[in-house]
Amino acid sequence: MQLELFNDEARMLNLKEASRWASNYVGRDVTTSNISYLIQYGRIRKYADNGSLLIDKEDLKKYYDSFIQETQWKKILGDDLNWNLSFTEYKESERTKHVHRLHPYKGKFIPQLVEYFLDSHTDEYKKETYFEPGDIVLDPFCGSGTTLVQANELG
Repeated sequence: MQLELFNDEARMLNLKEASRWASNYVGRDVTTSNISYLIQYGRIRKYADNGSLLIDKEDLKKYYDSFIQETQWKKILGDDLNWNLSFTEYKESERTKHVHRLHPYKGKFIPQLVEYFLDSHTDEYKKETYFEPGDIVLDPFCGSGTTLVQANELG
C-alpha cells in the first residue's frame, strides 16, 4: 500500500505544499503549524522519503471534507445548540495560546471554552455570571491545567 502511495508523486505533499493545498481547498489560511498539529494528533498520517516528511493529499482531503458533514449536522440539529462553543472560527494557534502547547495531551480542551464559563459575559445561553475576580476555582482532575491557567489569567 505505502509503495503505491510513493509512486504517485502528485498525491504526496511536503508540509509547505500541504499547507498551500489545504488553504486553497478550504478557502482560508492553513499554516504548516496547522498541518503539523494534524499529524501530531493523528488526524492525518505522515510518510517519510529520504528524511522528508510527506503527507497524502487524500488524507488531507478526507480530513477537511469532514467539516462539510459538520455543517450538514448543524442544519439538521438546528439553532437550539450554542454553536459558538465549537470555536471553529479560531486558527489552531489561537485556540492553543501561550502555555497550552507545552505538551500534547489529547484530552485537553481549548482555553476559550474555559474563558466562556469563567468570564463575566452573558449571552443567549449563559444568562448569569458564575465567577467574579478573586473567586477560587477548584479543578480536582486538573488534566493539562487549562482551567487553572485560564482562571489565573482572568484573576
